[in-house]
Amino acid sequence: MKLTKPFIYIGVLLGAALSQSCETTPKKEQEIAANTPKINQVQVIGSHNSYKNAIDAELFAYLAEQDSTGGIYGLQYEHIPLLKQLDMGLRNIELDAYADSLGGKYANPKGMELVPGQPAYDPEGKLAQPGFKMIHVTDIDYRTQYYLLADCLSDLKKWSEAHPDHGTIFVTLEPKDGKANRFGTAPEAFTSTVFDELDKTLLKYLGKEHILTPDDVRGTYATLNEAVRAGQWPTVTAGKGKFLFILDTKGEKEERYAAGHPSLKGRVLFINAEAGTPEAGAMILNNPEDERIPEYVKAGYIIRTRADANTKEARANDYSHFEAAKQSGAQIITTDYYQPSQLFESTYHINFGEGVFSRPNPIIGAE
Repeated sequence: MKLTKPFIYIGVLLGAALSQSCETTPKKEQEIAANTPKINQVQVIGSHNSYKNAIDAELFAYLAEQDSTGGIYGLQYEHIPLLKQLDMGLRNIELDAYADSLGGKYANPKGMELVPGQPAYDPEGKLAQPGFKMIHVTDIDYRTQYYLLADCLSDLKKWSEAHPDHGTIFVTLEPKDGKANRFGTAPEAFTSTVFDELDKTLLKYLGKEHILTPDDVRGTYATLNEAVRAGQWPTVTAGKGKFLFILDTKGEKEERYAAGHPSLKGRVLFINAEAGTPEAGAMILNNPEDERIPEYVKAGYIIRTRADANTKEARANDYSHFEAAKQSGAQIITTDYYQPSQLFESTYHINFGEGVFSRPNPIIGAE
C-alpha cells in the first residue's frame, strides 16, 4: 500500500511450519466452513506488506536524524515470517512486485552505502536473476523475507498443499513502478507485456489449481459485475485451498491490465474497478469509515479496508478505525499489528478474539 509520505529528506528527498497437518486449521475457520456461507459472507483479518522486514536499526536511526518530516516513522514496522502468519489464521496477505526483466536492477540499494556495517543484503545473489522482486521502498526500506516473488509463491503453494482445508486466502498485489527517486533508481514500468508476465508467474509458481480467477466467478454471466451482484462467489467450502488476487492499483495501470480482457477474461487477478463497471468484483477502500463500504458489501462486492496505517494507530493505541472496519462489513481488514510492535512501546494489536482472525460477516449473512 502506498504511504502518504513515501520518501524522506536526508539532505535530498529520499525517494510455518510446512510440516503441520491440516488439523491445525483455526477453530473459527472450521466453524465458518461448517455453516457453508460464500466467501463474500465472511470477514477476515490479514497483514499489510506481509513480507516486510524492519529497516536495519542503525540505518533507521540515521534516516530519522535526517528526516525533517517524521515520515520515516511510518516505515517502522515488520512482520513475522509469512507462513507463520498463515499458521496463526490470517487470511489476507499483501505483496509488492517490482518488474526486473533483465535482473540486477535492485541489487545494490543506496541505503547500504549510507551506514557501513549493516548485515549482508541478498547474500545468495537472488536479485541478479530476472523476474519480479519483492521490496517495499527501493533504496531505504528494502529488507524483505523474499527477494523473488517466485520464491514467495512457491512457499505459498507448499504451505497450501500441506494445509488443503485452509480457507480462501485473499492477496492484494501492488505493481510498483513510477518515476526515479532522488537516488536515481527508476523502477521498470508495468507495460501490458509485463502484466502478461505477472500472470504467467502466478500460474507457474502457485498453480492454477490454487487460484480463484475472475473466470471462475463470472461463469456463464455476461460480465463479472453481473455475476458478483448475483451472488456467484463460491462457498467457503468450494474456496478451500484457493488464493484470490486483487491488483492494488488504479488509473492507467489498472486499465492496462484489463485492456483486451473484457470482464477480466483470461486474467488471473481481480482489479480495483469502480462499482457497476463490467470488471467490478473486488475493491480496495482503505478508509474504513467510507460510507460506500456497507452498500457495496450488500451489493455483493468484496471490499478490502485498513484498520491502521503508517504506525499511527499503534503508537496511539487507537482502535477506532478497527471498530469502524468491523462494523463496515468489509470482508478484508488489513493491519500491521496482529501482534504488538516489537519496535516501539505499544499494546495495540487486533483480532476478533484472542487468536481469532476470521468470523461470519456482520452485515451480510449466509443464504
